Amino acid sequence: MAIPRIDFGSPAEATKPAALKAALAEFISMLIFVFAGEGSGMAFAKLSGDGPATPAGLVAAALSHGFALFVAVSVGANISGGHVNPAVTLGAFLGGKISFFCTILYWIAQCLGAVVACLLLNFSTGGLPTSAFALSSGVTVWNALVFEIVMTFGLVYTVYATAIDPKKGDIGIIAPLAIGLIVGANILAGGAFDGASMNPAVSFGPAVVSWTWDNHWVYWLGPFIGSSIAALVYHCIFIQPDNYEELP
Repeated sequence: MAIPRIDFGSPAEATKPAALKAALAEFISMLIFVFAGEGSGMAFAKLSGDGPATPAGLVAAALSHGFALFVAVSVGANISGGHVNPAVTLGAFLGGKISFFCTILYWIAQCLGAVVACLLLNFSTGGLPTSAFALSSGVTVWNALVFEIVMTFGLVYTVYATAIDPKKGDIGIIAPLAIGLIVGANILAGGAFDGASMNPAVSFGPAVVSWTWDNHWVYWLGPFIGSSIAALVYHCIFIQPDNYEELP
């Protein structure tokens, strides 16, 4: 098994025009994704009179997040790689696809994009709350942590298989679709239990705007653990060192 060549790089890399453009692309993609995903939940709550969660609401959330992520990944793919997720960026870093300092730059841009999207939603809806992710009744933090680990593992494994693996061939053209579909499917599986974040920035934006931090650590630790496992498993087992190549 080949160990990934982790690239720590230098602080100067994060100030280069290409890196700044990539960060801007991540900011815009995240804004698009969170505005549509979080906005759909707010719209459903308005239409239902803030009623209890329903199966229809779960399906609507899965569809909106899946569609929006498909678009957000597609529009950023040729500029930043279309990560649209700090956990995906961590997975790319552990696979040697992005330097440490560019990883930090991406994380900042992604979190800012999510916060700005929630601020815009709060303003444009006349002050409706941007609900932070929360655990459902009967779900412990450890239940939720396992959910986030497993769901994010599936997401980042899909990213590696369809977008990062140098042997992917023509399957790379369906990467944004596959990524959107796995997120939608995971929301159907885990949304009723912990909201199915799989994305620390998506959790961070609503938490900042609503200033609600209950169990927030779960939505960082779980995705980061799941992403790390997926990246190391896929790289060490399926990517051969003689086929190793960088993302554009």
